[in-house]
Amino acid sequence: MSRSERPPNDPTLDDLYEQLETLEETVDDPAERTEVRRTMRLVDRLSPAGAVGDVITRFTGKDKAEAFVGSVVIGMPLLVEDGVLDIGEFLAETPAFAAINIALAVALVVGILYVADFREVQIHNPYLGVVPRRPVWVLAIAFATATAMMTLWGRVTWDEPWVNLCQVSVIFTAMAIGGSLGDILPGED
Repeated sequence: MSRSERPPNDPTLDDLYEQLETLEETVDDPAERTEVRRTMRLVDRLSPAGAVGDVITRFTGKDKAEAFVGSVVIGMPLLVEDGVLDIGEFLAETPAFAAINIALAVALVVGILYVADFREVQIHNPYLGVVPRRPVWVLAIAFATATAMMTLWGRVTWDEPWVNLCQVSVIFTAMAIGGSLGDILPGED
């Protein structure tokens, strides 16, 4: 029976967990927040086979760290490949393909997070009421990581900004995939 089909007087552990998550966001006293988190862990342990923890709802600092690690693990081998620079130069010469590459990265991240069904990921507190936080952060982390590592390792010198940006976008696409997998596969705290 889905949540919309359940009578309002038939609460579940998921309902309790959601209320505790809301309470955690509103509590400003550290001791009270610790108590709410302790209660959330208790609810998680009481649920059958940890069913509450199988649904990813929040996007925490831990998730951001997991997205960063996933980005690095997938992107690191590509950073040393000269083919990446050649592909970036091709994209710079063909701006339509550069735009398609960025759209592909966004579509892959959204697909991995919400469509591929590795884990059930729910959208909570979207930006502007419509833009999900999780893909925005995964994409931003992947782009920042790709830019920083390509610059740090001297793969781009930024003397040709458009070409270098397109070269970074190639690594970004791979890191975005790694970041989304790194974020959802380990789970949530």
